[in-house]
Amino acid sequence: MDRRQALKVFAAGSLGIASCGCHSAPVTGRKQLIMMPENQELTLGVQAFQETLSAEAESQNKEIREMVSRVGKRIAGVAGRDDFNWEFKTLASEKQNAFCLPGGKVAVYEGIIPVCESETGLAVVMSHEVAHALARHGGERMTHNAFSQQVKSWGGNFTKDRLPEQHELLMQAYGLGSEYLVLLPYNRKQESEADHIGLRLMAKAGYDPREAPRFWNRFAGASGKSETPEFFSTHPSDQNRASALLALMDEAMKDYQPVT
Repeated sequence: MDRRQALKVFAAGSLGIASCGCHSAPVTGRKQLIMMPENQELTLGVQAFQETLSAEAESQNKEIREMVSRVGKRIAGVAGRDDFNWEFKTLASEKQNAFCLPGGKVAVYEGIIPVCESETGLAVVMSHEVAHALARHGGERMTHNAFSQQVKSWGGNFTKDRLPEQHELLMQAYGLGSEYLVLLPYNRKQESEADHIGLRLMAKAGYDPREAPRFWNRFAGASGKSETPEFFSTHPSDQNRASALLALMDEAMKDYQPVT
């Protein structure tokens, strides 16, 4: 096979991959290329969650645990994924962080609670993280990483039984380094999308979406401290973030019905 024929074969294969792996993100409708079957992503999410819980102590603060569970259940109730086996855990750590893995596996670190200031502030954080999972941002990053690491396989990583490698990719893609549990940043497009989806989620769950820009402004203020909060450092935020949320507020307020 000469070079021209090889290019034709690669192009045809790539088009096939694009057609079978094309998805649309919820709310925004952005087109995505995700090659990993969702059932495998869900399986890996459960494994990663269990691995994380085995390495992190659960919070003994009953009040915080109940608040995290209450907020999580309200958000899950409007997420449109009744097939997820939702779990909400509070971890006893001063990390200012939270995450949601495929299948609705949510964890919130105690350290972020003071920054939230209220249950509504916590809803901003949790809805944002749930949005990442609903939009399959981790699976999208795994696909991009696989292509960049080994273009010649063009998707073979996700069509073969290679769960150990996929598990490590998912841990990295969702920000859970298997050794140090260090969160990795999503790209700015995914962050903005999670902000957008999360804003709608919290509004539908009965939490005032106007708290979202206030929350991110608090984090922007926290960046002036000697130590930048970990959650802030891994989730890029600037003045444009709050402005973008404010621009979406009319849309979100249409979904907002306070819970009485």
